[in-house]
Amino acid sequence: MTETKLEPGSLVSVEHPFAGCAVVTLNRPRLRNALSRALRRDLVRAFGVLHNDANTRVVVLTGAGDAFCAGLDLAELGAATAPAEAVVPGVAEDVVLAMTRCAAPIIGAINGPAVTGGFEIALACDLLVASTRASFADTHARVGVVPSWGLSQRLPRLIGAPRAKELSLTGNFLSAAQAEAWGLVNRVVEPAELMPQTLALARDMLSVLPEMLVGYKRLIDDGIATSFAQGMALERERARAWAASLNGADIERRRTEIQSRGKRQNTPSSFTESKGPRTP
Repeated sequence: MTETKLEPGSLVSVEHPFAGCAVVTLNRPRLRNALSRALRRDLVRAFGVLHNDANTRVVVLTGAGDAFCAGLDLAELGAATAPAEAVVPGVAEDVVLAMTRCAAPIIGAINGPAVTGGFEIALACDLLVASTRASFADTHARVGVVPSWGLSQRLPRLIGAPRAKELSLTGNFLSAAQAEAWGLVNRVVEPAELMPQTLALARDMLSVLPEMLVGYKRLIDDGIATSFAQGMALERERARAWAASLNGADIERRRTEIQSRGKRQNTPSSFTESKGPRTP
């Protein structure tokens, strides 16, 4: 395992467990990875480094200790002379903007509570694998802060407006099991299986064509940001552009590889509900 060197004293660690994959860890466990301004700046820098690293094609985001992220550091916010700057940060502290700019798919490995700003960071991931110890809460209405990282828009689109309003207008916690039932997380696993299964999923992503991994993610993201009709037109446009570069021999070779992979897995799917992802 290799490590990406960040500035000394960084509150974020970046490790590379195998080629193509980076694991980004919020590393402020004694304060439940609360998002101080320093931690936010470190996260932005980390995602900037990874975005510019051609060797990083999948990113896993998780938290150190027993929490994923407790949200903004309220003690720091309460003592701030200009709290507005801390609540609605500039680009240097906008973690979600840095994540959305990252070309690589981001898998959230939610190891514990993801609260408010931590919930927003989780929602900025492309997909989520949650520990049974994970939970989710939006306490913006209790703290008295309007979200600025997309929670009010992303959450209703994922689980529907009534469920999103239930969470956001009460501040109640959502268990990992209920989050899975509502379609918020892809799957829930035992704590010991969180990183093994998340990394197995990362390996599966790395086994597809590199250019498709980036291009297909972008197509989905760009499409769902528009109307359905616009998304369909966008898909056709990009399909035509991609088709111009297709080669019959390459397709035949890939067809053979897919058949071989299917035989090894003995299932048409890359994962089962009970066992999680399978790798070649």
